Amino acid sequence: MKKKIEKLFLKNPRASFKNKEVAKKLHIREGEDYNLLKSTLYKYYEEGFLIKKGKRYQLNDVPDSNKLSGTFQIHPDGYGFIRVANKKIDDIFIAERYTGTAFDGDKVEVILFAKQKGKNLAGQITNVVKRKRREIIGTLHKSKSFYFITPDDFHIHRDIYIDKEKLNGARVNDKVVIANIIWDSSMHNPEGVISKVLGEEGSQDAELEAIAREYNLQVEFSSAAIKETNKINFELADDELKSRLDLRDAVIFTIDPVDAKDFDDALSVEMLENGNLKVGVHIADVSHYVKKKSALDKEANNRGNSVYLVGQVIPMLPEKLSNGICSLVPNKDRLTFSVIFEMTNKGKVVRYEIVKTIINSKRRYTYEEVQQIIETKRGEFSEDIIVLNNLAKILRKARVKKGSIEFFTPEVKFELDEFGKPLAVVRKEIKESNMLVEEFMLLANKTIAEHFSLQQIPGSKAFVYRVHDKPEPEKIEEFSQFVRSLGYTFHSSSSADSKEFQKLIVQVKGSEEEAVVNELAIRSMAKAVYSTKNVGHFGLGFKNYTHFTSPIRRYSDLLVHRMIFSSLKNKGGIVYSLEQLTEICDHISACERTAIAAERQSVKMKQVEFLKDKLGEEFQAVVSGVMNFGIFIKIIDILAEGLIRVKDLEGDFYVYDEKNYALIGRHTKKRFRLGDRLSVKLVRVDSDRLELDFITVD
Repeated sequence: MKKKIEKLFLKNPRASFKNKEVAKKLHIREGEDYNLLKSTLYKYYEEGFLIKKGKRYQLNDVPDSNKLSGTFQIHPDGYGFIRVANKKIDDIFIAERYTGTAFDGDKVEVILFAKQKGKNLAGQITNVVKRKRREIIGTLHKSKSFYFITPDDFHIHRDIYIDKEKLNGARVNDKVVIANIIWDSSMHNPEGVISKVLGEEGSQDAELEAIAREYNLQVEFSSAAIKETNKINFELADDELKSRLDLRDAVIFTIDPVDAKDFDDALSVEMLENGNLKVGVHIADVSHYVKKKSALDKEANNRGNSVYLVGQVIPMLPEKLSNGICSLVPNKDRLTFSVIFEMTNKGKVVRYEIVKTIINSKRRYTYEEVQQIIETKRGEFSEDIIVLNNLAKILRKARVKKGSIEFFTPEVKFELDEFGKPLAVVRKEIKESNMLVEEFMLLANKTIAEHFSLQQIPGSKAFVYRVHDKPEPEKIEEFSQFVRSLGYTFHSSSSADSKEFQKLIVQVKGSEEEAVVNELAIRSMAKAVYSTKNVGHFGLGFKNYTHFTSPIRRYSDLLVHRMIFSSLKNKGGIVYSLEQLTEICDHISACERTAIAAERQSVKMKQVEFLKDKLGEEFQAVVSGVMNFGIFIKIIDILAEGLIRVKDLEGDFYVYDEKNYALIGRHTKKRFRLGDRLSVKLVRVDSDRLELDFITVD
């Protein structure tokens, strides 16, 4: 019935019809079908597809000259929006039945319906101009009579049919790549060809390649980059050693996670005769091996950063560099770029030196080992570690006092078997050993940025800053309303002062809603990016900040090393123009966003895999989101997120209270709101869509 009505009005865009005239043209007689026709016509009128003139219906259309094109963004429920280039035009709402054959991200053409009073722009997709995806990753399934792919990306809202002649050797439950996708009619599902079999669903190799392809991450290095790597002379030349400050006899050590393989930062401390402390932050000198405009440099630039998936890494640099000559492994001579501070025992920096060095790490510590030394005051180099930890605590206290925000962002780590299957999931604990390292990395990064800004070197104004702009007032007002609904104090009028956020973080510390408040506070803020325009770092409370301490895994740091060394050596040599740096900053900021999305996807896949054989088990959870269709919850122990649907909330009819971020029972007045703690039971696991459904447990 719907298709017949649509076809009639689209063929006759200027005509108007009464109910009986439509019935006559569609050969529908009096009775149930006629009643269905009338209700369908009225529904189309309510949705905006038709307009009404007296008793007559007409297509709600505008002239072809008002056709627009834009990018389609789909919602998991099927409807979507078109975002057009003209910022003066609001997003255009597309009802599910008008999405046509568009996938999420496609560039499309849309016909607008004439805007009705009080309604937003709405329309219908008429043509797909350009597909966003040439390939789609998914899992192969089989029904009784046909094969189909369930896409990994939940934004791909239709299964894709596969002819049995085009399986390319794939078996049911294999993770596969689909190419040559054809979707000519919204009446039918898209069809495609399996171009590559990645492996059995859940296998480590299949997951790596699936995520890499979905996020367009390059796993293999180019032949030119590998060839160049193999030509590097890893022997340290005498001339190079003589040009550097030799610190090989100093007590220097690394502190990293237990599963780390690349070590790009090390620390040292010693007492000076005047009672002050000499603290060294020593960073792998990647720029010595990766030269500007080389094949390795182009490869690192393209990747932007390393991507850390669960149990795997897609490195920015080949392993011979990242895990080899550039990694500050113990008992090996390594080239470094150091920031050496003279500090009082109260944490005041008296002076600093930025200098190329050579070190020989005396010990590789894990965070757990350093934490034990901090707690017991015993162990190798324990005096050095205790001194550094005391300094770190002083630096941290001073930083927070000046406006730095101590956000709490919980993370999980996985215990995997030899095949990459998750055996256990535990929350990471942030202890003093983690904060010790973080504090000195922050100090080094801040000092490098201040050095470049304050030197005012002629001709060298272009620099890469790590910036975090002030939050938008509208977002802060919304966040303020939420936290006040939980009973906390937060003055949105003073949101430009980061100290206001820190006061709130202290208020919620240790509460059930701590994680939710922290997460929503972060969401309400601008995203940290790389930029040549120094607007400061709001979250850290720094006027000048950059990234210097991780050149093995971040291209930004490699750039900063080159610029700082050039300024020290040439007193004004330009390494990059402002235009070049601006373009690179935009690119590596985008690479970082992609890496974060891929890493989150990897974590979610492992969480769902861990839970798929735990149906019926109960968990403690906290409400992380409230919508009209249900409650999002996050399991406290493993941070996996799932949904409790409104239809599964028994004992009452629940109404969405948008102002108070709650679902409220109409009769019982029972509330479910953000931050509430619940006992829940897992009732459904969809590994393809990475969806978890729960019900409440009394």
